[in-house]
Order: sequence, then C-alpha cells, then structure tokens
Amino acid sequence: MAMKGYDPMDSFRQDTADRYDDHLRGDEAATVAFLRERAAGGAVLELAVGTGRIALPLAASGVRVDGVDLSPEMVGRLRAKPGGDDLTVVMGDFAEVPVEGSYRLVYLVYNTLFNLLTQDDQVRCFQNVAEHLDEDGEFVVEAFVPGYLHRLRDDQYVDAEHIAVGRVTLDVGRHDPVRQVLDESHVVLSPQGTSVFPIVCRYAWPSELDLMARIAGLRLRERWSGWEREPFTATSRNCVSVYGR
Repeated sequence: MAMKGYDPMDSFRQDTADRYDDHLRGDEAATVAFLRERAAGGAVLELAVGTGRIALPLAASGVRVDGVDLSPEMVGRLRAKPGGDDLTVVMGDFAEVPVEGSYRLVYLVYNTLFNLLTQDDQVRCFQNVAEHLDEDGEFVVEAFVPGYLHRLRDDQYVDAEHIAVGRVTLDVGRHDPVRQVLDESHVVLSPQGTSVFPIVCRYAWPSELDLMARIAGLRLRERWSGWEREPFTATSRNCVSVYGR
C-alpha cells in the first residue's frame, strides 16, 4: 500500500526548503570537483536543482549551470543565496527536461531520479536527457543501491537520524519490494511539537538504470561508489553512474 494521500510536492514545500541545507552530506566539494571535470568546459544542466547545494558552487567554479525544478519554495531558497539570481532555472517536471538547446553534462544527484514514482517516468527522463546532450555529452546519475532494503525485518525500519538536546529526528521507512517503492517520513520531535516530512521513492537497481540508458540510446561509461571515484563493489551503498553515447 502506498503512502495514503501523498503528493510528490509534499516533500518540497516551504517547511522542507527552510531546513534542506541544515545538515549537508559533507561530499559537496567532491561532487562539484567530479562534475566540473566531466563538464570539460561545456554547459551543464542540473535536474531538480533545488536550493542549489551543488549548482551554486559548481557555477562559482566557472561552469555555466542551468537548472530545472518543480518547487518554487526550493528555488526561492536558491535565489536567496549569493549567485542564486545568476542561474537560469526553468520551472517544471524534470523528467520532461523542459529546456532549449543541448549540454555537455546533465546530472541528477542525491537519489533524485527515484522521486519519479514509475519506471515509465524514469525511462522518459533518460530519453529526454539524451535529446539534450551534446554528441559527446554525458548524463551522471547518483543514487543509492537498494540491497540494504531487502535485509529489513518485515520490510520496515525506524532509525535515529539526528539526536541533539531538545531535538530528535527519526527516519521511518516502509519498503514494498514488489513495487520497488520506499515510503519514508522524517519525524522531528522537539519542545515546539512534532513535524513530519514525507517522501516516497521508486528505486531502481544499477542494472535497471543501465537498461533505461540503453532504451535512450546511451551506454554506461563509468560507475563508482562515490564522488572520489571509489570502486563500485558488491557492498557499495551508493552508485555514481556516467552515461554517454
């Protein structure tokens, strides 16, 4: 059963935008360095650009970066940051890639491809990206490897995501292995009350991503378990895939 009443925009409204950058992952510099190298001096497009966590430092390094996003609230946070008004951002469904022209590099980071909740939409994203790549262009996709989900007891979990004096954040998840869907809520407990931040994703295995790329006329060029080019192995929890023609 899917999360009742869920709308994908529920995950990216003002309350999420306000807290999105509170706990950065710590791999931002490595991500920017990797993407800057792959751009090779060409234009870059970030799908689901959000608050500009990656796009802004990448642009500050001298790369032309455009963006696509569905959430006015997330883009509002981007615009409020230094350099945020300099980026061209198109509002719309990133699976449609609703932009003009072509790019040396298009990228999706932080599991964002999985925010598209059907396989058809994920394939459509690959196909539309391929239409906007330069002849030697590349599509970089970062996503988690779902193997850990199949080791869950009763296909559900509760994790202590963040603990501080007066504030606790729990990550509560329910896994449907048949539909390849993970329903999550990040639950924040504090003296001010309880807040719930839901998100649903339709995950795909790396081999499935490769087939989506083939449907779009792309092939896997490289695969790493992280932005520092760590080897991808059977125990990797993260996957950075580079696709091209």
